[in-house]
Amino acid sequence: MADDAVDFEYLETFAAGDMQVVTEVLALFQGQAEGWMSRLDAPGEGWRDLAHTVKGAARGIGATVLGDVAGRAEFADSSMAGELKQALADALGAIEGYLTRIGGG
Repeated sequence: MADDAVDFEYLETFAAGDMQVVTEVLALFQGQAEGWMSRLDAPGEGWRDLAHTVKGAARGIGATVLGDVAGRAEFADSSMAGELKQALADALGAIEGYLTRIGGG
């Protein structure tokens, strides 16, 4: 897991310090990510739409590295699925650690 996978300070600032909002947003991201992970196992039709969706969601929570990988993947082919899946796993690991630290996981 990369320590810098998610900029939680960005998310906390965006949520005006409301930690309930932060935990709800992260829970939504985690739920969506489950579906993305399974789609990344066998990417096919809709690859660019998937990468675009991941990019937007990642950038929304401060997962810049994931957003950057997804941004590159959006204009590439599905051979980037492994790299995108790893970046997503790194972000999810960082989220789990963060939620545990703040008592929200």
